[in-house]
Amino acid sequence: MREIGFHHGCEAKSEINRGLEFYQQLFHDWNKLSWDVACDAAMKFMPLLEKDWAQYVDEIRGIATGADVTLASILALNVRTEIAFGMWSDGCTALSWKGEKSSFLAQNWDWEQKQKENLIRLRIKQQKKPNIDMITEAGIIGKIGLNSAGVGVCLNAIKAKGIDFSKLPCHLALRTCLDSRSRAEAVDALQRAGVASSSHILVADPDGATGLECSFKGVVLLPMSEEGLITHTNHYIQEHVGVEEEAPFKDTKSRLIRENELVKGLKPSVESIETVLRDEDDFPVSINRHQADDITIATVFSIVMDLSGPVADVCIGRPTAPEQRLQLRPLVA
Repeated sequence: MREIGFHHGCEAKSEINRGLEFYQQLFHDWNKLSWDVACDAAMKFMPLLEKDWAQYVDEIRGIATGADVTLASILALNVRTEIAFGMWSDGCTALSWKGEKSSFLAQNWDWEQKQKENLIRLRIKQQKKPNIDMITEAGIIGKIGLNSAGVGVCLNAIKAKGIDFSKLPCHLALRTCLDSRSRAEAVDALQRAGVASSSHILVADPDGATGLECSFKGVVLLPMSEEGLITHTNHYIQEHVGVEEEAPFKDTKSRLIRENELVKGLKPSVESIETVLRDEDDFPVSINRHQADDITIATVFSIVMDLSGPVADVCIGRPTAPEQRLQLRPLVA
């Protein structure tokens, strides 16, 4: 695993260093945290990770060596959600859709536009686990993508207080899904490990999808509807006892309503899902989000996965104004 991380660090060194500068500034501006304090907070996860997730520590060490930065800095990138104590939110719209002979997973990932230049495509070939193809922020070992077993994962950030350093950080939970051979294996792993902070993780395979609404208190499952759908934005749908949630954006509920309106009458297909992700109703705070006035968050990339392939079509930039298109296709083991 250290070799995988070393190649990641070497080949994405520029993006990693820009990403570190980006998050140093963001921690300061949004949370009044110095980078030293952020790194100290990240290292609180090290006892758990070294004990139960040593393979991820090895990969993170490799990235740090390859990029010639500190281990604490790379760990801070990977636990950025937890360091911010639920005060950040990537404003995203996600859905899964199981058809008679197909299974799709998709989302628009909305975040600060400055971080777009630090996205990378990360392809991982590994022993005894599925191969992975994902879009991630440079230096982060788990994000949005799919594997050679047809397991895919998406993420909705949720703004809620609370953190548990004895549970798996959000982005490493995403990697755990991508290391799994089935949706059931991924769900079981996250239920056993727990997730350290608030988020919604949508995991799917050729047989369907499961939503996992996570908090420091526990994981609550979200099943598919009778139509084979799960739709989600940036707020909890299920009840989470003992968790204090704050709506990250005024539009999170309106985006979910709009998402559910759009899928009515459609049949599951790449084209149908792309129609949903391109929607600009309630512009600029639409599903297809635009940067405007004091809103600095917009859709950074859009992804539609066909897990029967497994293959994914990615649009960097807003889906109505694509800057780059690429296709993810993990190497079949």
